[in-house]
Amino acid sequence: MAHIALLTLEDRTGYVIDDALVVEELVHRGLHAVEIPWSASDVDWHRFDLVIVRTTWDYHLRPAEFLERLAVIEASGATLENPRDLIVWNFDKRYLRDLAARGVPIVPSVWSDAPDAGDFAALFARLGSSEIVVKPVVSANAMDTFRLRAPIDAATLATLERTFDGRPWLAQPFVQSVLTDGEISLFYFGGTLSHAVRKVPKSGDFRVQEDHGGDITPHEITNEMRVTADRVVQAITPTPLQARVDLVRLANGTLALMELEMIEPSLYFRCDAASPARFADAVATVLERRMVRA
Repeated sequence: MAHIALLTLEDRTGYVIDDALVVEELVHRGLHAVEIPWSASDVDWHRFDLVIVRTTWDYHLRPAEFLERLAVIEASGATLENPRDLIVWNFDKRYLRDLAARGVPIVPSVWSDAPDAGDFAALFARLGSSEIVVKPVVSANAMDTFRLRAPIDAATLATLERTFDGRPWLAQPFVQSVLTDGEISLFYFGGTLSHAVRKVPKSGDFRVQEDHGGDITPHEITNEMRVTADRVVQAITPTPLQARVDLVRLANGTLALMELEMIEPSLYFRCDAASPARFADAVATVLERRMVRA
């Protein structure tokens, strides 16, 4: 019997976690699957065939410790999915620049490693927009994300300079369709499209995450969405066990990648009854490859 660990966080208070659905599916298939906090210090990772980074939603508070733990898991001989190298690459939002170079359509972006007040004030002209979003290249759950309108007042400029002092950041035009159409998230398991959800912010907000009151509903996948999202996943090597592709519609009517999440994506198994089985199929493929290598 294969042993599988799904990494989670210690304090799950206030989080909506539906990985029990996939654990049930894996157990039904004769696999031993358990959820374990990534920060647990007394785990013999060697006893697991596969360790999946799932709901580790506090990793951004202790990023160095998190990456060290993943290194320990890989060194134990267990197969880590997604692999640590892929997670490290996805850690920094400058991965978007890499994907754009590979032909993936992304939301127009500007990156900076040495911010000052002049940089922020000039962003509106550089991005051709009277409203922009600025966020750290390493962040999660919209932490330290600013929605800004021109001109920026002195107090806000001071806040931006304090927030991003020594922190590289990313700026994009604010995508107005997020307020009406929302973001469309498409989920891939082992490189195969599973399902999609639509995420719309609550009235008066622009953040689509559930933690900020966003509304999450199942969504039909159009051919346009599939083709665009496929381009994203096909540009990644190696093929990830799990990936969430967030698409938005730009002002010119085209779809573009807002974010690619391969570290600890919410997979919304509860929104598609067949999705736990699809995820289990992808897990089975990983285990088969492991057996062949052994």
